[in-house]
Amino acid sequence: GFQVSEITEDDSGQKIVGLQIDSLKLETRPRNVLLTFNPEHRLTPIYKVNYDKKTKKPFTGSNAYHTNWNDDYEDGNNWNRNFMPGFEAIYGYNFVNVSHYNNVTKTENRLFEKPVLIKTLYYPAFSKDTLNYEPVKRDFYMVSVYDEDSNKDGFINVKDLRKFYHFDINGLNKKALIPKAYSAMSSEYDSANDFMYIFARKDTNNNGQMESNEPIDIFWIDLKNPQNIGQQYKTE
Repeated sequence: GFQVSEITEDDSGQKIVGLQIDSLKLETRPRNVLLTFNPEHRLTPIYKVNYDKKTKKPFTGSNAYHTNWNDDYEDGNNWNRNFMPGFEAIYGYNFVNVSHYNNVTKTENRLFEKPVLIKTLYYPAFSKDTLNYEPVKRDFYMVSVYDEDSNKDGFINVKDLRKFYHFDINGLNKKALIPKAYSAMSSEYDSANDFMYIFARKDTNNNGQMESNEPIDIFWIDLKNPQNIGQQYKTE
């Protein structure tokens, strides 16, 4: 993660989170170009530049892929080992933004205005995936991300609440897919309905971080129409 507020200590050694670093500037580098199913849309993952403590040499994270080996070719399901049919999913160390480029309009935009800490990016797979013998074509992106210092410790890192967002095919019109008071934990895929289930922990004590005694609820996303979302399970 990275620091977003000035931190000092009082006489007793307690940390004091001070002024916000409004003009946060991180040294970043692009990693590669991700091919999507839609030829005019290309994505570039952006990583924070880190420095080896011993050699002082710079390095960045690299893309790793979530895969799924459970697709059944005989039943007309060919996901090409993607995490879900029609979606590739990547993650990486200090993955801080995504650049979207449109080959037709020759325009570039970033999914997030400021650096964030991306856990997973889901984007339309370049492979020709099928679900129940039908081709699967996705036209949106999803991102699970730490994008605010929710626990107020001066850093954006994995101790904060993890949000889950939808973006349209142009990388615009960000929309939250789970409520603000929740932190995404994990997901499952329902091939019969083409639904994605999100397991999320509710921040009941409002301290901005997940704790093991807080309830876990389940939300669903209709991947055929991601505007159609709901809650599958609520802890009583």
